[in-house]
Amino acid sequence: MTDSSALDPEDRKIVTLARSARARNGVPEGAAVRDETGRTYVAGTVDLPSLRLSALQTAVAMAVASGAKSLEAAAVVSEAGAAAVEDLAAVRDLGGAGTPVLVAGPDGGVRAVVTAG
Repeated sequence: MTDSSALDPEDRKIVTLARSARARNGVPEGAAVRDETGRTYVAGTVDLPSLRLSALQTAVAMAVASGAKSLEAAAVVSEAGAAAVEDLAAVRDLGGAGTPVLVAGPDGGVRAVVTAG
């Protein structure tokens, strides 16, 4: 487990935003990504009969749709102990293999920091 207070303030911000999205929308996951200009995109899980996206996939899609060219970092808040392979692939597609992904529990405590690669 990583001490969240030791995180860079911008990384702590995306964890907080991801946690807020999860709680506000009552979804299994919340996520946030930060693009190359510092803009953030926040999303929750999408679970419709015709469309299913994880929170992190949705946040990456929002960044792409808004014109982001790259990602600096990503965060996902979930009960799961690790980021899904599909989520890491989405982050890697936009941000590259070295993009950090912060995986946090519902309490906001960062469990792991991995790269998208």
